[in-house]
Amino acid sequence: MTGIAPHKALGCCRGCDSEALHVLHEFGVAPIADRLLDPAGTTEDLSAPLTLVLCTDCGLTQIRETVEPRYLFHEDYPYYSSVSKALMAHFHASADTLVETLELGEDSLVVEAASNDGYMLRRFKDAGIPVLGIDPSDGPVKAAQLRGIDTIHGFFNLDRACALASEGKKADLFLANNVLAHVADTHDFVAGIAEILAEDGVAVIEFPYLTDLVDHCAFDTIYHQHLLYLSLTATAPLFERHGLFLNDAERLKVHGGSVRITVSRTARTTPRLEALLADEARRRVKEPVFYTPLLERMEELRHDFRVMLDAYRSRGQKIVGYGAAAKATTLLHHFGVTQDDLMFICDKSPWKQGLEMPGTRIPIVAPDALNGSEASAVVILAWNFANEIMAENADFASQGGEFVVPVPDFVITRGEYMRAAL
Repeated sequence: MTGIAPHKALGCCRGCDSEALHVLHEFGVAPIADRLLDPAGTTEDLSAPLTLVLCTDCGLTQIRETVEPRYLFHEDYPYYSSVSKALMAHFHASADTLVETLELGEDSLVVEAASNDGYMLRRFKDAGIPVLGIDPSDGPVKAAQLRGIDTIHGFFNLDRACALASEGKKADLFLANNVLAHVADTHDFVAGIAEILAEDGVAVIEFPYLTDLVDHCAFDTIYHQHLLYLSLTATAPLFERHGLFLNDAERLKVHGGSVRITVSRTARTTPRLEALLADEARRRVKEPVFYTPLLERMEELRHDFRVMLDAYRSRGQKIVGYGAAAKATTLLHHFGVTQDDLMFICDKSPWKQGLEMPGTRIPIVAPDALNGSEASAVVILAWNFANEIMAENADFASQGGEFVVPVPDFVITRGEYMRAAL
């Protein structure tokens, strides 16, 4: 079953309400990422128009279409953060640093929006610090609760923040990792942070960084769940409208290039935040010209990918994919990949195995299916974990198999790829 997901097209900017929206790229009607399909056909394969636009007034880059959230973050939403060892190590290290620098203890409260399966909160809980998670997806919430993480099943918004604050629950530390970009009503979300944050509380928020998206050609991170593509230039006014201020910003390697911002009620800035804002101004992030290298490189990568597929096919060699991530949906769509191109896609998550990719209906299988599959090459769709995936599948390379890393650099290798951004 296929269909068009219910959606609305923007008439004005999500950040400043301006109607000055410049179309950067139209992906056409694209599959809904992470809406994995049951082979029995009980899940509707939904798509929607996908258009990247830039507000030339405030500089906020965003998706023009808003798909109804219940079709994006459904009860079978398959993303579990704890599956990746690299991601777990990153957030555990972050938690340990925050406990020390903020001097958190048994009288503190850590609240996390989009807490998923409790992957980060458990670190605070193990340190004896009270925690509260909030997440809209059934499976991850149940997994968190089974681990003893107090978790509310639902979306974080202003109404929920007011309800928690009325119960005396104010956050000394508010966390939001890779969720701000998913929020349709941006101001409602930020107002919620302002409501639940203790007077001297701190919000620590991570999101993919716009300059990294452009520099690394991470076009596959553009999909319906990711409504916003954030620079610091566009982010600061969002918080200031609600009495909150960016205090610091730290560049991160995770997810192919991210930034971690620190927000509080106090207007102060660090030298590294000021340096990043100055760099964004120099690079003209509020202007369409900033995106020219990205758009040109997207077309080059599509050409290179199709040439690669034709070369393997001409030699009678078979190819599989690795990583049924949300970004794989956009990559497969943009590259025009079908079942004729990839036999299957390996993924470590047991919640994804046995399902099919949206749009292409390519089967998703466990990684051990790679052994004896007659595959000559593996296309690493979750390219931000390329080094981790190649290390875990070193036997494949030792037997002559090749890895194809399609983004940010098109590379074919036997297992050596150490780009610093990954």
